[in-house]
Amino acid sequence: MATVDGSVYHALIARGVSRRSFLKFSAAMAGALMLPAAYGPRIANALSTAKRLPVIWLEGQDCAGNTEAFLRASHPTVAEIILDTLSVDYHETIMAAAGRQAEDARKATMKAFPNGYLVVVEGSIPIAEGGIYCTIGGRTFEDTVKEVCAGAKAVIAVGSCAFDGGLPAAKGGPTGAVGVSQVVPKATVVNMPGCPMNVQNLTAAIVHFLTFGSLPATDSLGRPLFAYGQLIHDQCERRAHFERGEFVTAWGDDASRKGWCLYKMGCKGPETYANCPTARFNDGTSWPVKAGHGCVGCTMPSFWDQMSPFYGRLSTTPGFGSDVTADQVGLGIVATVAGLTALHAGGSYVRHKRDAAAPPPPAEAVEAGTATGGTQA
Repeated sequence: MATVDGSVYHALIARGVSRRSFLKFSAAMAGALMLPAAYGPRIANALSTAKRLPVIWLEGQDCAGNTEAFLRASHPTVAEIILDTLSVDYHETIMAAAGRQAEDARKATMKAFPNGYLVVVEGSIPIAEGGIYCTIGGRTFEDTVKEVCAGAKAVIAVGSCAFDGGLPAAKGGPTGAVGVSQVVPKATVVNMPGCPMNVQNLTAAIVHFLTFGSLPATDSLGRPLFAYGQLIHDQCERRAHFERGEFVTAWGDDASRKGWCLYKMGCKGPETYANCPTARFNDGTSWPVKAGHGCVGCTMPSFWDQMSPFYGRLSTTPGFGSDVTADQVGLGIVATVAGLTALHAGGSYVRHKRDAAAPPPPAEAVEAGTATGGTQA
């Protein structure tokens, strides 16, 4: 594997990361990107020659939840991301500089890397009343986003607020909050909604960029397919209970303690696209449904309005028709299984009666079968 001085690989080795760990990380990224295992060496080779990528991280109307997720990143750790894989030159929450010094750092990065830096945007962008609801350094956040994204190689919108406005854009919000794509429609934007987004997905997208020179393929909403290409319901460890018609009907009941399906408690997994069940959070430890709380659909458009009430059931079950409920799906599957079991039992009984009524085989056939080690039918 050829390496280049100043590459991501050399920086990681200098920080004490072993070659074995580096190769394991490359293989893990191939898995996260849903690429064949054979792509692991290709990713490792690309990172061995890729230069550190300058990043400008902007925050608008947000709770800093995505920054918190970023700070708890592992494989690699946040220190490795900041110091080695990325050169995070501007991030208001974690940078030492403040005020004019911070703004000067952002401008210096834009000047030093024209059309050569990555932008991460966290939080929604208010546009009502000229954008006065969020200003930084005397400028509206909307203006800053337009300026910074104009010179970026690519833009990643992290979290539901940066995706489509999130909570600030919910019904009744006065700020006119919107997502990044609405403010810079001509920019190359990849959306990573979630409350917060999973930092493994962010890391994988950046690795994809460093490996292939482009961001990963996306769906019609600009979300990377590797992370948002499957329904949560299809990957959920509680799905078997859904198919058996086994549901939690009250918090703390016996079904809840047994880990049964949370659909009747408002889980939105049947119509939410994300890889939460497989990527999980906190270093892959858990995710809301495993912890006993239904999915609220935070990766979907306008989820604060469209998925409310969060503890209310979906009126229909996606994929089974508009007039089919979860109860009918569960009971139908149970009835089908029972029917198949009865059919199998009936077939076995018929075969048994048929065999009992059949005349015994000739003695010479039995002897021949015994001599050749065969078994009698």
